[in-house]
Amino acid sequence: MKKEIFKGAGTAISTPFEGDEVNYKAYDRLLDYQLDNDIDAIIVCGTTGESATMDSDEKKRLIEHTLEKVDGRAKVIAGTGGNNTKEAIAMSKFADSIGVDGLLVVTPYYNKATQDGLVKHYKLIADSVNTPIIAYNVPSRTGVNITPETCKKLSEIPNINAIKEASGNISQVAKIAALCGDDLNIYSGNDDQIIPVLALGGKGVISVLSNVMPFYTHQMVMEYLDGHIDSARQMQLDVLDLCEALFSEVNPIPVKEALNQMGFDFGEPRMPLTPMSRDKAKVLTKSLQNHHLL
Repeated sequence: MKKEIFKGAGTAISTPFEGDEVNYKAYDRLLDYQLDNDIDAIIVCGTTGESATMDSDEKKRLIEHTLEKVDGRAKVIAGTGGNNTKEAIAMSKFADSIGVDGLLVVTPYYNKATQDGLVKHYKLIADSVNTPIIAYNVPSRTGVNITPETCKKLSEIPNINAIKEASGNISQVAKIAALCGDDLNIYSGNDDQIIPVLALGGKGVISVLSNVMPFYTHQMVMEYLDGHIDSARQMQLDVLDLCEALFSEVNPIPVKEALNQMGFDFGEPRMPLTPMSRDKAKVLTKSLQNHHLL
C-alpha cells in the first residue's frame, strides 16, 4: 500500500507573466489566496503553469520560490516531465534535491512512445530520485494514453506513487483502480469528474478550478471523503458551468482570464497561446458572477 502524497484538492497553479519574466508579486498573491483557503497541495510548473514555454532556469527558480513561500503549509509538487527523458531526469533530480513533496511527470508528448517505452521512461526517472512520482496521463494533449495494464506495471515501481488521470474516460479509471488497488493512488485530472473519480477510490483532484475556488474545491473532496455523498455530488453539479467555462478554450487561457477578472494581474498567456476570445470571456464572466467571484 502506498500512502498518498496528499488527500484533497491540489491546485495546478497558473503562472503570471509580465513581459518576458514571471510576475512573482502576482504569483505570491495567488499563493496566499490558496493557502488562506485550505488548499491541500500546490502543483507548480504543470500544464496550467505553462511549463512548456518556460526554460529550465525559470522553472527551477519558480519551484524553489514556491517551496519557500509555501513553507510546509501545503504539499508542493513540481512538474518535471517532458518528452526528453534525459532532461526530465535532470529536472526531477533538481526538484528532488530541494525537497519537494512530489513530482508530476507527464507522458512524453509528440514522440508517441510505445507502452513499453513509457514504462522504461518512468522507471529511469523513478530510479534517479527518492521523491514520489505522480504519472500524468493527458492523451488529448500528449498523443499517448497510459493504458490500465501499463499503470499496473508502473504501480510495481516503488516510488511511482500515483496517477493524475485526465483521459476523461471513467471506464479506464475504473480499470486502473481494479488492476492497481492500493499500489497506485488516483487523482482526478478533470474538474468535472472529481466525484466520479473519488467514487472509484480516488484520493483527490489536481485542479484548474481551484485556482479561482480553492476552498470550494477542497471542501467538495472532503465532503465526499467524510461520507457526505449527497452534498459532495451536489457541489460537483453546481459548479459544472464554471468547469465548462474554464475549458471553453485550451487551458490555461480561460483560467488566466478568470484570474485577471478577479484582480490577480496575471497578464496574457505566452505565445503560441493567445488571450481569450471576447464572446467566451463574456460567458466566463457570467459564470464567475454566478459563483460570487466577481
